[in-house]
Amino acid sequence: MQKTLDRIPDVLLHRGAELEEAYKKVYPDLAPLVKQCFLNTIETTVKKLDDGSMFVITGDIPAMWLRDSAAQVRHYIKYASKDQDLCNIIKGVIRKQAEMVCIDPYANAFNESANGQGHKDNTKQNDSVWERKYEIDSLCAPLYLSHRFWKETGETDIFDEQYLEMLKKIIEVFTIEQNHETSDYFFQRLDCAETDTLPMEGKGNPVAYTGMTWSGFRPSDDRCIYGYLIPSNMMAVVALNFGEEICREIYKDDELAKACSKLSSEIKTGIEKYGVINHEEYGSIYAYETDGMGNYNLMDDANSPSLLSIPYLEYKPASDEIYQNTRRFILSEDNPYYYKGKYAAGVGSPHTPEGYVWHIALTMQALTSNNREEVLECLKMIANTHAGCNFMHESFDPNNPKNFTRLWFAWANSLFAELLDQLLIDGFWD
Repeated sequence: MQKTLDRIPDVLLHRGAELEEAYKKVYPDLAPLVKQCFLNTIETTVKKLDDGSMFVITGDIPAMWLRDSAAQVRHYIKYASKDQDLCNIIKGVIRKQAEMVCIDPYANAFNESANGQGHKDNTKQNDSVWERKYEIDSLCAPLYLSHRFWKETGETDIFDEQYLEMLKKIIEVFTIEQNHETSDYFFQRLDCAETDTLPMEGKGNPVAYTGMTWSGFRPSDDRCIYGYLIPSNMMAVVALNFGEEICREIYKDDELAKACSKLSSEIKTGIEKYGVINHEEYGSIYAYETDGMGNYNLMDDANSPSLLSIPYLEYKPASDEIYQNTRRFILSEDNPYYYKGKYAAGVGSPHTPEGYVWHIALTMQALTSNNREEVLECLKMIANTHAGCNFMHESFDPNNPKNFTRLWFAWANSLFAELLDQLLIDGFWD
């Protein structure tokens, strides 16, 4: 790991120490993890660039993912109004994200500069782009981050001309991809796993019009089997609602606000019409993917946006009946990526070894649970599976947690810290 900033904001150092002391009392086994997971992003992944923007690597990969960078700093937002240094850091992340989307709205990960690093694929290349896998959630993440930051701090100077250009590009791309056959996006990677490239000469498998917007890849960076990725479309619905509010209240642009609202409504209608299936055991549940032609992929992946994360995405409350049905399916062995072992049971991913569970999924299970015993069970599994590293991993063998992927994965650390911080704020331990 590396040290990036000259100075860590005082409010974060103070909160990290508070969390450590609190968990020494309420859950001693997690006390060694909480402070360093809370601070991991700010201590090791954030770099201030010459223009004042912030470049945020994922951890052990020297590139900035739009999705990951937003998730990595999310748990800091509630403290931004208390510390100007932290406030400026998050502003710098938002400005960098807006710049990146304007460079290429189809890219998921970017270089620190136009240095030509990253993957060399058959797609429209750009030296600023590390990887050009088109994922809906990449465009949603900056809207989630900026909206939450605005509502928490009242700061509006992030909403400049470049941000407005980003909003317009997001609306444009989501609209184009409602009719993917009219899109000029293509992606092929040679000599790779099947999940790393799109079939049909880089265009992906055929889809019918549904009102939803097409995605080439999942948040795992694995390709979609069917192009309408339901949890990412759910994220788009909420993100566009955020965009509508920003257009109306900040930019005073009713036309753009209406475009956001119309697109959000069309996508949501498509989700509820084409994304819900009647399962013989679980009742009405959301599919993970569909093509609008009667084909469905019934599964969930550990990466968020996921079906498990629906309440976290603010698409539906945890009490929603279809969500609860879907949740029961996801957390069962009917989900082909739900795995059980001696030390843990949870959602994994085709992106990592078969049978491996993800810490992100265990954390998300707790964050979206309304059952105290389930939350405690998730915490127990996490406490027993970090392999003595006191950090979260990408995935691990639930029968032998010393076998894991990614020692340094800041998103997983941030999400876990968000959970422990929120439990304390909510009085869970009282």
